[in-house]
Amino acid sequence: MSFLSAIITGMALGSMYGLLALGFHVTYAVSGTVNFSQGSSMTLGAVAGYFFLVVWGWPAAIGIPAVLLVCAVYGVLIERFAVRPFVQRGSDNWLMATVAVGIIVDNVMLFVFGKEPRSFPSVLAAKPIQIVEGAGVYPLQLLIPVVGLLLALALHLISRRTRHGVAMLAVVQNPNAARLMGINVSGAIAASYAVSAMLAGVAALLIAPLLNVSSEMGTLFGIKAFAAAIIGGLASAWGVMLAGLCLGLIEVFATNYLGSVYTQIITFASVIVILVIMPHGLLGRAGVKKV
Repeated sequence: MSFLSAIITGMALGSMYGLLALGFHVTYAVSGTVNFSQGSSMTLGAVAGYFFLVVWGWPAAIGIPAVLLVCAVYGVLIERFAVRPFVQRGSDNWLMATVAVGIIVDNVMLFVFGKEPRSFPSVLAAKPIQIVEGAGVYPLQLLIPVVGLLLALALHLISRRTRHGVAMLAVVQNPNAARLMGINVSGAIAASYAVSAMLAGVAALLIAPLLNVSSEMGTLFGIKAFAAAIIGGLASAWGVMLAGLCLGLIEVFATNYLGSVYTQIITFASVIVILVIMPHGLLGRAGVKKV
């Protein structure tokens, strides 16, 4: 793989981590919680997309919104039954509950879909484009980073420049005051989980044509996305996307120049080193302690 191809591939892969990490950012920014079943949201989106678009042959104009709707409903159910009951009691057991739900959903996908990976045809991943001699990339690999950055920009603008976005951010700062101002706190938190799962659905639809669909594809993606969220700073949409891109580039270059056997070693060692050097993340800020 040429240097240019490696950069494009790394950015495409990193954008997937960034999109999933944006899901962690959304729920954290609104509720102070994160959905540790985010990887299963990606698996659900990929499997649903396979059935809607490949097996049943729905047109993209219908199939893609249907996939995102399935993911949104899944996100709402996660918040309602695996997060809210524990948060209302002041318990942190939502963390284990979301992990458990993710494992359950992954095993349901294994039962429904099977263990063998299956191809997800796409015109954007059918024929590579020769950028320079010896450097071919699929159009989808060029599209993925654009989609990721645009979604990060959209989340940033919505949360900072719109009334609804500012209202959602007010929920985590002071829920009681938000209620007094007429904000539907429960609805805002549920919406954040729906958006989080939908971002995973977008990531699934973008990466499936390149990596195929499997019942366990979201597991490692979810772990790396959470690493990206921590590295980038959970409170920063730009930070988590930047961190995702960095992880993708590190992974591809490690694979390209050292071999796949070293990929995970180098990737997660880099996570540790970055957090040691920058404990609050790339764009995160140290918390203020009141005494």
